[in-house]
Amino acid sequence: MSVECFIDTNLFLYQIENVDKRKSHIADQIIRKGIRTKNACISFQVVQECLNVLLRKAVVPLNPMEANRYFDSVLSPLWQVMPNHDLYHQGIEIQARYRFSFYDSLIIAASLSAGCRILYTEDMKHDQKIGKLTIHNPFRV
Repeated sequence: MSVECFIDTNLFLYQIENVDKRKSHIADQIIRKGIRTKNACISFQVVQECLNVLLRKAVVPLNPMEANRYFDSVLSPLWQVMPNHDLYHQGIEIQARYRFSFYDSLIIAASLSAGCRILYTEDMKHDQKIGKLTIHNPFRV
């Protein structure tokens, strides 16, 4: 498996909540392109985080039917990385080496395991390189 980019949870939240119009538009473009070109992915962790927030913590939470529809049409087509022993070992090594939180380290490990060159997130240092992966904040002005 090898795709160009990994999309972190925050982009999905901006897309669906539509509170910040500029960020919502940028996130929507990245997500739609990823689905259309099949050149983006997410992990089980992003699916879980996203659904948890959208069902319970969102500005306007989704009802179960809306959440299922979003899962089927947006998250599921991008979901490629499943948990495994190597992913957790790599996450622990990334955390030790780069001092990211454990969960951010798992996102980076998932990105690397999918062969991604770009990790779209606003939660980590813009333009930081980890192996062949570059962290990119698409909302940076």
